[in-house]
Amino acid sequence: MENFKIFIVEDDPFYGRLLKHHLSKNPDNEVTVFEDGNTLLHNLYLSPDVICMDFGLPDITGVKLLEKIQVVNASIPVIVISGQEDIQVAVELLKKGARDYIIKGDNTNDLLWKSILNVREHSHLKKEVAELKEQLGEKHSFDHIIGKSSAMQKVFSLMKKALQTNINVSIVGETGTGKEVVAKAIHYNGKRKDKPFIPVNMAAIPKELIESELFGHIKGAFTGAASNKKGKFEAANEGTLFLDEIAELDINLQSKLLRAIQEREFTRVGDTKIIKFNARIITATHKDLQEEVRAGRFREDLYFRLMGFPIHLPSLKERDEDVILLANSFIDKFTQENALSSLSLSRKAKDKLLKYPFPGNVRELKAMIDLACVMAEGKTIHEEDIKPSNLRENQVYTGQEKTLKEYNHEIIHHFLKKYENNVVLVAKKLDIGKSTIYNLLKNKN
Repeated sequence: MENFKIFIVEDDPFYGRLLKHHLSKNPDNEVTVFEDGNTLLHNLYLSPDVICMDFGLPDITGVKLLEKIQVVNASIPVIVISGQEDIQVAVELLKKGARDYIIKGDNTNDLLWKSILNVREHSHLKKEVAELKEQLGEKHSFDHIIGKSSAMQKVFSLMKKALQTNINVSIVGETGTGKEVVAKAIHYNGKRKDKPFIPVNMAAIPKELIESELFGHIKGAFTGAASNKKGKFEAANEGTLFLDEIAELDINLQSKLLRAIQEREFTRVGDTKIIKFNARIITATHKDLQEEVRAGRFREDLYFRLMGFPIHLPSLKERDEDVILLANSFIDKFTQENALSSLSLSRKAKDKLLKYPFPGNVRELKAMIDLACVMAEGKTIHEEDIKPSNLRENQVYTGQEKTLKEYNHEIIHHFLKKYENNVVLVAKKLDIGKSTIYNLLKNKN
């Protein structure tokens, strides 16, 4: 751990040594004493973590020294130690940015110790936040979105263009294609990356609560509103508001959303105070909004306000060459997170993945791979470890065109294998006669 650098400015050498001795009891503190303000100013390039300065210095006033410190580096916390118990002076210095104002007396050492502890804790939190933001940026970098297919290269190109301005972005793609992943990548790689990213799933909020969820409410606005509440618009100010499943918003509430986006202002439910906001709007939907407009389920004016910069996400079946890349990535992630040995896909397992249509897209692929990692024996994921979702367990998947007869044979073999060649049970499941099964199998060729 790096030392915590403390600069003390005190024209009384004896008192300065006392302060240094007291603060040096913590071995992590690196304490340096200066006897005048100008010497301190000449050493600010050393970037102290905190400055403790006497208010009554011979060469410069406390107010002037504080102002000069802030010109050089306004982020350095300054604690003022003064022999004057003057409230007005203390208030003026605190208004100008001093972190604390301590009166010299019997308990100065204790007060100073506590004040510096607070500064250290605040500094530690700031570093943690900065590191988390950096990690978020890395997590949502374009490099973490896997795809070498031409369809995904087009998406990457559009995402980079979206970073150049604050234009609203509309993302369209089937369920499971990664719409929120793209929205986060645009936010965390753009100019607003240090500001909030606030996601709202419009389909998950009852229409009776959506207005309060978006715009907030004041105490007593409705039954159950026991206190004031900020909405998502307010929380996203200066950042990005991600409205997922936008097509699910009730038609009667769309006018309020339109006005808020158009005027860049809103009021909380039950209030008359206007609140300004400045947030980038990113929307996502798996539906064709133009069709929703034609059907009268979505306002045309809201559609044009939100459309902005459209990005279409391809389905996984449009990204054949990315399937194995994604699968290998999910295998690596799952085995690392669960402390498992490395796994690899067999040739037949890869073929099976390449033939499957993935109606659930990338989300379904991840679920299948996670299960395969658990099912696998040894270091290889085999064909039988790759299992489609239970919701589609009866679906026959293939990447080849086949005759109806061929499909019939494939279906019957699938069920026979599943039910251990129990012809009676298979006939019942498929609602066909036992003789039909025997005849199809007999006439296979």
